Amino acid sequence: MRADMERGRDATLRPTVIRAAVLGAIASIIGVVLGLLINWFPAQGSTQADKIDTFWDVLIICSVPIFVLVATVVVVSVIKFRMRPGEEDLDGPPIHGNTRLEVMWTSLPATLLIALCAYAYIVLHDIEKAPAKGNELHVKVIGQQFTWQFEYTGAGGKKFTTTQLYVPEGRSVKFDVTSKDVLHDFWVPAWRMKIDAVPGITTHYRITPKKTGHKVAYPVVCAELCGLGHAFMRQTAHILPEQEFNDWLAKQGQAGGGAAGGGGAAGGGGTSPDTAAGKQVFASNGCASCHTLSDAGASGNVGPDLDKALATRDDAFIKQSIVDPGAFVEKGFQNGIMPATYGKDIKPADIDALVKYLSSVTHK
Repeated sequence: MRADMERGRDATLRPTVIRAAVLGAIASIIGVVLGLLINWFPAQGSTQADKIDTFWDVLIICSVPIFVLVATVVVVSVIKFRMRPGEEDLDGPPIHGNTRLEVMWTSLPATLLIALCAYAYIVLHDIEKAPAKGNELHVKVIGQQFTWQFEYTGAGGKKFTTTQLYVPEGRSVKFDVTSKDVLHDFWVPAWRMKIDAVPGITTHYRITPKKTGHKVAYPVVCAELCGLGHAFMRQTAHILPEQEFNDWLAKQGQAGGGAAGGGGAAGGGGTSPDTAAGKQVFASNGCASCHTLSDAGASGNVGPDLDKALATRDDAFIKQSIVDPGAFVEKGFQNGIMPATYGKDIKPADIDALVKYLSSVTHK
């Protein structure tokens, strides 16, 4: 009886395999076509993005047939070799193996993996290659809960910091990425490249920005869960024509930076020399990315609107809100989003200057 069952299964296995192979081929073609037609990524904002997108397409072409093959074998095995009524006490037929099949399912995937790894290495080497010309821009990227800061070197080696990223179109830019507190991940999706920002370590990558149609600004996000305010750790990368960027760089270098922070150019213009230092502390520590403050041209909405929240507060309250933000949390906002390390990270003199500045521009 058992032998008859086995012969019956063998007789029907070949046409089943043929049908499965045909259906699998059709499913693979449909899956590959759909995978190539779907717009997985935003518009390309760098010259490196095209090579990375091509690599992604190659992975789609290779992985979809493999997935269909594995799924087909599982489905056919479940249907053809399932236990039938009356077979509960039977052992399966003896299997002696198939050396040819074992060699194939070992060598073919290994060859494919080696080929894909080699291609990935070629792509990575190509997109990380330094430009032939010595005209590369270096930007230091500093991650801190929950903002990004960007440090430039202006004329005469003078450094300044902004909370918005500005890069020239068509010119190679090398980013030196680090963190002040926890692990972050610097990512501009339109550029495709991203890398961890690690405390105590400087990581690097380079891109050559390009515009896509009229789009000249792209979101800068953190791709590593870094705390309660992770979702709000966003800035904007602006792509400027070469000459316009050079003019901006010269202007920011002369002004000491900070004018490009927080979603708009610094406004107000009425800051006195006594509070100018505090305004610089506000800009260089990323406050503009989280708070609204009209004098600084800041329009962040992660934290309270300082023009309103501090209008009736004294200097002691303002200082406490900086060094111990959990002592009082404005209604509608969550505790723990604002870093509690400013009391250690910012010099006491700078904190006093910041308090004086905030008090002067919010008490009308």
